[in-house]
Amino acid sequence: MRIAIPHHTTKEKARKVIDEKLTALLNQFGGQADDVQHSWSGDTLTFKGKAKGFSVEGTMEVTDDQAILEAKLPFMARPFEPKISA
Repeated sequence: MRIAIPHHTTKEKARKVIDEKLTALLNQFGGQADDVQHSWSGDTLTFKGKAKGFSVEGTMEVTDDQAILEAKLPFMARPFEPKISA
C-alpha cells in the first residue's frame, strides 16, 4: 500500500503531527499492540508492530509537500485499508 498525503506545512510541523497521530493510534490499541517499534531517520519514519493478530510494517517519508506512507499489510487486513488511508 502506498499513499501520498499532502501536508501544506513545513516538514518539521508535519513530523510533529505524524508523531501525535502515531501516539494516539498506539493509545487506541492499548494493551492489544505488541512488538511496536518506530524511529525517525532524517525525514523517514520506520515502523512495525502487531495489533489484534495483524502485523504491519512500513515507512512514512516527509517531503516538502507530502507525507508518503508505504506499508505492508497482511491479506486479512486489506478490508481496513480504506480506513487506514482516510
